[in-house]
Amino acid sequence: MFKATGEMTTDSDEDYSEISGSDRDEEITWIEWFCHLKGNEFFVEVDEDYIQDDFNLTGLSAQVPCYEDALNMILDFDDQDDHRLQDDQQPLVETAAQMLYGLIHARFILTSRGMAAMLDKYNCYVYGKCPLTQCEAINQAVLPIGMSDLLRQSAAKVYCPHCREIYFPKSSKLECLDGAYFGTTFAHLFFLTYQQQVPPTMPVPHCPRIYGFKIHKSVKENLRKQCERAQKQLPMFSGKPAGTEESRRGSAGREEIVVD
Repeated sequence: MFKATGEMTTDSDEDYSEISGSDRDEEITWIEWFCHLKGNEFFVEVDEDYIQDDFNLTGLSAQVPCYEDALNMILDFDDQDDHRLQDDQQPLVETAAQMLYGLIHARFILTSRGMAAMLDKYNCYVYGKCPLTQCEAINQAVLPIGMSDLLRQSAAKVYCPHCREIYFPKSSKLECLDGAYFGTTFAHLFFLTYQQQVPPTMPVPHCPRIYGFKIHKSVKENLRKQCERAQKQLPMFSGKPAGTEESRRGSAGREEIVVD
């Protein structure tokens, strides 16, 4: 257990601003402590029962160093005498515990309870709004998404159900999180589950105009063909740079410049 008191050795008291009053005098779990850290408000609290089910953790031991110690820390088993860590191991295990929790989190939010918790954050715009102008007009919220299910492959991005595009998040804190903590499946499964959250229409693509007239789609193709024809008609010179001795003689003495 972690004690939420003023004696906690952390970056600053601001990290625990959400834990105040009588709560500071009570013991909190590692999961509660971690999710209340500044910058971790994007995570939901994973049920301990879910973590204690070995089936839900299949394959994670190969991805996270110090797996057993990290798992014990998440479940608060490290407070027991037989699980005490040495001082030099503590930073490594703490980092591993954060990585492990992130990977467990990506699986938990695929469950009904996990999605319900994420729905609350989605409705509160915790992950921000879509930067597209037409989506901003309707205050369209976004969800976090990963470009890979493996660690250290890509940072977290956000997905918009209105324009169905992926963007860099506006929050630098969210962008610092690994995309694997949310995974590639969650956002799409979320909107299949909560179909009422999907806007019925898509934004109309912007139509380029010049002086109010639409630009015909053939214009760019015609311009490209003109450029290609112009390049083919250019003479192939020997490549002598301007200002050489031969070019000066040609201009001063009216001598012809030899062309290959």
